Amino acid sequence: MTDSLSATTPTAEAISENLQEFLLSRTKQAWEPDVDLFASGVVSSMFAMELVVYVEKTFDVMVLGEDLAVDNFRTVNKMTGLVLRLSENSGV
Repeated sequence: MTDSLSATTPTAEAISENLQEFLLSRTKQAWEPDVDLFASGVVSSMFAMELVVYVEKTFDVMVLGEDLAVDNFRTVNKMTGLVLRLSENSGV
């Protein structure tokens, strides 16, 4: 996990804030947690892969198989839920 997150499983709020900061830095636009990033047109297939890599590296999780579904990356809330679930399953 990044220095800004604790060594224990981060809270949903911390994950959401981190993802929103990442999106702001990459898109130069603030995003509400429930806005559909794909429907907005901001997420291209290349940016979607960047999101996957960012989530894996930042939160020390592996996004594999069924977890690579677009729906898991559609909103900040969906990504937050994915990170929480993967963190629980990995025993982090």
